[in-house]
Amino acid sequence: MKNLITSLAFAAALGTAGAAQAQEDFTITLVPGLTTDAFYITMNRGAQAAAEALGITVDFQGAEEFDPVLQTPVLDAVIGRGPDAILVAPTDSTQMIEPLRRAADAGIPVITVDTFIDDGKYQDGAGDGDFPLSYIASDNIGGGRMAARSMAEAIGGKGKVYVSNVRPGISTTDQREEGFKAEMAENYPDIEVLETQYNENDASLAASQFQAVLARNPDIAGVFGANLFSALGAGNGVESAGKAEDVTVIAFDAPSSIVNNISSGLVDAAIAQHPAEIGYYGVMTAYAALTGQSVPTSIGTGFTVINADNVNDDEIAKFIYAE
Repeated sequence: MKNLITSLAFAAALGTAGAAQAQEDFTITLVPGLTTDAFYITMNRGAQAAAEALGITVDFQGAEEFDPVLQTPVLDAVIGRGPDAILVAPTDSTQMIEPLRRAADAGIPVITVDTFIDDGKYQDGAGDGDFPLSYIASDNIGGGRMAARSMAEAIGGKGKVYVSNVRPGISTTDQREEGFKAEMAENYPDIEVLETQYNENDASLAASQFQAVLARNPDIAGVFGANLFSALGAGNGVESAGKAEDVTVIAFDAPSSIVNNISSGLVDAAIAQHPAEIGYYGVMTAYAALTGQSVPTSIGTGFTVINADNVNDDEIAKFIYAE
């Protein structure tokens, strides 16, 4: 990610600038990928913390499933209410371009959080989706690479693994898979990455897919779950097959359900994003734009690896997502 900012300095500077100015009665709407996911609930907590610091209002409105067909009417309703800015996690990198363009055409600044539209490179004059002001998210390619390194270490640098993913077209999970495969190809020649299994965010399907992969590859050594339901489903499939001692499961994201599975040994490690930071930075960035300040076109947040060695540490608790 270009123009990557990983420290709190930018947000701190914005907060100081905001406090020094007369308070503006801004309303910003955060449209998550879905409202019921712990990742987005935690993101909203960060957004609300920033709103409280600035003395502005942040609304949280979205669909209950991660689906562009459901997200579009929610977004249209938000646009109709005319907030001062929109923070949005687009549920498809292509299908959400035109719905978000309607916001920009209405004069509402758009900032994408977690996921992006088009290629995620904004304000460069290239592509149909360069109009958002900024993209704020984890470095998902880097996170995928981190997952690959954790997997390789756990399985001793050799064996067969596969990626359990949602579906193509979701920017974040596409990049996690890309990073995972690139790291394996570049640094672990004795690890074979099998065909990706797409589960449409259905943990039950992810579990049955593991059973099918196991039938074809009895020596399967590991599964990387590129999102919550992929990891939960793969873990359940491993448990049902009685393979918990033989198959490594690496998860992406860290709600309590995944953390509990780390404690029980069903999941070996989780790559925890920092969604509260994403929400906080998102609001601060929107406020900066609304008050005439320049903003970076991309802001990156970090990761924390949670495993059996640190899952009970007090310092790790702050990275477990809110329910």
